[in-house]
Amino acid sequence: MDAIRYLLILSAVLFSIGAAGVLIRRNALVIFMCIEIMLNAVNLTFIALSRQLQSLDGQIFVFMVMAVAAAEVAIGLGIIVSIFRHKPTTDVDDVSLLKG
Repeated sequence: MDAIRYLLILSAVLFSIGAAGVLIRRNALVIFMCIEIMLNAVNLTFIALSRQLQSLDGQIFVFMVMAVAAAEVAIGLGIIVSIFRHKPTTDVDDVSLLKG
């Protein structure tokens, strides 16, 4: 029981660090890394609860979250590279390229 508690606390700390990074940082690459930290925190929660309940449902959700994360990275990095080709910065406050 204690191991599950520690895993959930670790997951909450990782998610909080990721959320703070998304809200505070302005670099697009750092924001994407913080989103990945948040997704991994959710994966850790799924695995911990799946182990506690002795069910494979949490692990199945982890595979789906990993697939979404891989798609997010591929599309997000493509957008960042496209923006960086037009403007010399990846600061999200300075980029207005995607506005209509």
